[in-house]
Amino acid sequence: MPQKILARQTDRAAVELPPEPAGIPLFWHANQKIAFVRPRPYPPANEVMAQMMKKSYPDCEVEVIEVYDRIKRRKDVVLINLFHVFKEYGPDILAGKKSFKHAFWRTRYIFKAIKTMMAGLLSHGGYRFSFQMQSLFDASVDGVPHFLYTDHTHLENLYYPGYDRAKLFARPWVELEKTIYQNTAINFTRSANISRSLVEQYNCPDNKIVCVRAGSNVDTGNIHKDGDSYARKNILFVGIDWNRKGGPDLVEAFKLVLQAHPDARLTIVGCKPEIDLPNCDIVGRLPLGEIGKYYEQASVFCLPTTLEPFGIVFIEALSHKLPVVATNIGAIPDCVVEGENGYLVTPRDVKRLAEKLIELLGEPEKCRAFGEKGYQLVMEKYTWDNVIGTIKHHIGEVLDQAHSANRPHKESL
Repeated sequence: MPQKILARQTDRAAVELPPEPAGIPLFWHANQKIAFVRPRPYPPANEVMAQMMKKSYPDCEVEVIEVYDRIKRRKDVVLINLFHVFKEYGPDILAGKKSFKHAFWRTRYIFKAIKTMMAGLLSHGGYRFSFQMQSLFDASVDGVPHFLYTDHTHLENLYYPGYDRAKLFARPWVELEKTIYQNTAINFTRSANISRSLVEQYNCPDNKIVCVRAGSNVDTGNIHKDGDSYARKNILFVGIDWNRKGGPDLVEAFKLVLQAHPDARLTIVGCKPEIDLPNCDIVGRLPLGEIGKYYEQASVFCLPTTLEPFGIVFIEALSHKLPVVATNIGAIPDCVVEGENGYLVTPRDVKRLAEKLIELLGEPEKCRAFGEKGYQLVMEKYTWDNVIGTIKHHIGEVLDQAHSANRPHKESL
């Protein structure tokens, strides 16, 4: 196995840490704690992984650290950062090129503030390792092995056709983002697309990248797929960001679908777009526990998204034995296999999107066959048990390697 790099350089001018005891890394002292670091509980995968981590390390105290909540409680930090937000991104925010919400967490000041905060939290705590969800800050601390699990990189946006480069954040932020990946022992990714981005766009070594995929956020333990559901001609859309997820394109495609299948229906879950469309049920946002029944009642799942680093909804749809019609971007081709469990179309190709929906609604047996193959793929590759098992294996190798390297030799005793 390629050697995993543990040593990391941090900005000591910004973060003053206590010296380590000679010859013994910080994490071997009373190392029965794990720091699970996330921006916030949402998206659901952040909470799923926290619970999986606790289950997988029963001998350790898993401390969940909510970074954004801690920062927001620091009024002085918030006020100073407001100045930096408008200093770095003011014109773009006013021009509508960037949102204030995203800009707030992408200033050089807030990046260093989070770095300093994490050093204060972890440098004295006897942590076995730290595990970070999403690459939105750097939670690494010298002497504590650090691991990252992410579904995105910022520069990965450039892989999407037609992406407006003006939406990218400033070069200083991208340079800071690079340090996030440099300061980890291993970068765990959800897709080959993100692994590729780390190598091509951030010069991250292959031996620091492991693709572990993801699982479903909706309970798949009791799937009840009524055979008649494939004949109901019910198209399901699940997404919060209606425009980015391709909702307007689906509306135009559905108008064409109705010409071929006047009894077809479209169910929209996750948002409430203002559309005037026959045979359309707009459900809106629901708790995760209530979404499963809509997957069970659907015939086809469709999400013609224009930008999608991963998209756990595709795993959820496949796990409910639904054929999927989606776009051929990001990580979607990893799980939606053309002609086997669904169809892939070019973003904004409304005609092709409609053709594939019309085809599947007219062939219930093909829907059933696609659904079975999709379910098999998920059970083999896309479960949270598989994810945490692979992560735990690689973390164990890194920690064992570090322990061996720091164990005193007999001749030195």
